[in-house]
This record gives sequence, C-alpha cells and structure tokens, in this order.
Amino acid sequence: MNLMTKDLLINFLIILFPIFLAHVIYLVKYVYRLKAIKGWFLAVFPILSLVLCMLFPVVTEEDFVWDLRWIPFILGGLYGGYRLGMILIVITLLIRYLTGGESGFYVACITFPFIGVSLFFISKYYLKISVAKKIVVGIALTFLVHILTDFVSTQLFGLTIGISLWKQYFFIQVIGIVIVIILWEVIIANFQVLEKLVKAEKLQIVSHLAASISHEVRNPLTVTRGYIQMLSEDVSPQTKVKYATIALQELDRATDVINDYLTFASICPENRERLRISAEIKEVVNSIKPLASKNGIELKVSIFADEAYYIVGESKKFQQSLFNIIKNGIESMSEGVLSLHVFHVAATIQIKIQDQGIGMSQEQIDRLGEPYFTTKNTGTGLGMMVTYSVIKSMDGMIYVSSEQGKGTCFSLNLPIHSYESN
Repeated sequence: MNLMTKDLLINFLIILFPIFLAHVIYLVKYVYRLKAIKGWFLAVFPILSLVLCMLFPVVTEEDFVWDLRWIPFILGGLYGGYRLGMILIVITLLIRYLTGGESGFYVACITFPFIGVSLFFISKYYLKISVAKKIVVGIALTFLVHILTDFVSTQLFGLTIGISLWKQYFFIQVIGIVIVIILWEVIIANFQVLEKLVKAEKLQIVSHLAASISHEVRNPLTVTRGYIQMLSEDVSPQTKVKYATIALQELDRATDVINDYLTFASICPENRERLRISAEIKEVVNSIKPLASKNGIELKVSIFADEAYYIVGESKKFQQSLFNIIKNGIESMSEGVLSLHVFHVAATIQIKIQDQGIGMSQEQIDRLGEPYFTTKNTGTGLGMMVTYSVIKSMDGMIYVSSEQGKGTCFSLNLPIHSYESN
C-alpha cells in the first residue's frame, strides 16, 4: 500500500465521522425523547463531510489534488434531493476556487454541475429502490464521474494523469461509496426501529391507561347508579340526603381520575412562565391547610423571607404536583407533623416534604410514578404519575427516602431560572 492510498483512506475516515455523529445525535434524541430533528439539520452531515474532505486532500508530487469529495456529493444529492445538491455544488466550487489551481477549478465547474443534474433526475426514484440497487446506482455514478473527469481533464485541459493513480482512486471511491451507502442504510433502519419502539411504548401506555381508567371510572359510576336507584325508593329525607351525598362523592372521585389522566396526557407545559417559588408554595399550603386540619395534622413550612427565586414551568401543574405529594403525606398519617422546607443549593431549588406516616419499602419507592401504582386502598396512582411527569418536564428531579413506621421524605430539585433580592 503506497502513500497515496493510505492518505485517501484517512480522507475516507473523515467522511465517516459526520455519519457516526448523525447516528449519535439520533440515539440521544431517542434516549432523551427530544423533539423531532428538522429535515434541514440532516443536510449538515454531507456538507460537513464534503468540506472536511476538501480541506484535507492528498497532494501528489505532480501537484495533483486528490480527495473523496465525490462520495458525500453523490450521496448528498441522492438522499437530499436537488436543493441539497445545489448547495453542495456551490460549496464545492467555492472551496475549489479558494484552494487554487485553475485547471482543477475549471474541471470542477464542468463535472459537478453535470453530475448534479444527473443526481436531480435519479434522486426522485433512488429512495424507493432496494439497498442492492442503491449500491449499483452508487457504483454506476462513481464510474460515470471517473469517465467524465478523465475526459474533461485530458481532452479539454491536456492534463496527464498516471493510470495507476486513476486505478487506485477509482477503486477507493467505489469501495468507499459502497461502505457509506450500507452504513447510511443501516443507520436509517436503526432510526426506523427506534421510532417504532417509541410508538409501541406510547401505545402500550395508552392501552394500559385506557383499561385502568375504564376500571377506575366504572367503579364510582356503578356506586352512583346504585344510590340514585335507591333514591327512588320510599326512604326518609335524611336517608335521601345521605345517598345523594355519597353519589356526589363518587362522581367527584370519577372526575378526579379523569382530570389526573388529562394532566398526565399533556405533560409538556403549554404556558411556560417564570414562577416565584415562595408564592407558589404559599398558594399550595393555603389550599392544603383545610385537609391537614381536618386530619389533625400540623403543617410546618419554611420558605424564603427576603429573597425571591424563580423557576420556569406552568403554575397550575406545578402546584398540582406539590399538592399531590403533600396530600399523600397527610393521608398516610393519623397525627403528627408534616414539614415543608424550601432552600437553594448551588443553581437549584430544593423542596423537602417530610411526613411522619407509615413509610414505604424500597420496592414501593422504586415503583412510584408507575401507572396506577398506589400504596392507598382507595388511590389510583395517577396523582404521583402526574407529579413525576410534570417535574420531569420542568427539568427537575425527585428523590425519595423512606423508613417504614417513621415516614417519608420527598426532595424535589428544580433548576433556578433567576433571582431577585428585595
């Protein structure tokens, strides 16, 4: 293997770098459930490959410049269509002009537009054919490129290039374009599998939630129907009031289940805004105080007095998340103190909610936030599922520590958006 072949192989590795970078970006998108990547963003990778190839070429003793720019150019035109093809032509000619060499620039001015027009017609059908046919098309285009380049270089500009160099260049181009086509098709297949997995996960969750909600809503409706039927019987007014009260309570329970489900279904905040953490906490505490008093629970709250820290989120959903945790703590206690402390650590707000309830095992802690997992006899588990989803959508984290018979501590860590001193 001579020096030119080794240098061209290094040039080929430069082409592979953006391709693997694209693969990594798609994997990150899947793992972290990021938004869909825009189509224009994919054009960055063939452009990057082309630019890197031309910036790090192989220069022979005869001052001929060799690189594998045709590989990203051909594939970019085939997969990206005429728009990307036009961009690649402009970039190629611009770089070729700036790097010097009149003959090479004029050869590029003839060959690249010609091949670009060919790619325009072929790209319409390229994505619809099989991988084997795509490879054949890639090899055929590479062969056409070499015939055209040889003709223009020798017949129009009188350049003399050794046959051995042409052979090395041609075979490396063919092998390179075959490898890149296969790699790109494998990456596309992996992306499609990942998309199907995401859809399958969503369908599984929806199916599970639909079955669970059907069960959770049917129960209170059945009870309500029974009591409404009993209202038609000859009973005392006091009994009718009792039946009506129970029926309304069951309807409220069904409404709560539906509301929790709707909140979970829209976990991405629709109206993100700056939230003053102290004001949000006070509002939640004021709304939960009646429930605490009713259950004989003392609330101890410690929040900032002279400092204002802000987070970003949707007020209603954030308050609902805190309300769910505090409510669960109150319902787990027959008496005692539930404490809520808010303080900042570095660039985060930390909210600690400590109860003196029955506590949880490690297995129960690990299952918190799962659809319809609950430690209460009458609970649905939707409240905690909503809480975990909302805090996650705010880029926050929830940490839970618990000891059975002594109580549970929820720690919510949320990134600070801004700070104002009174």
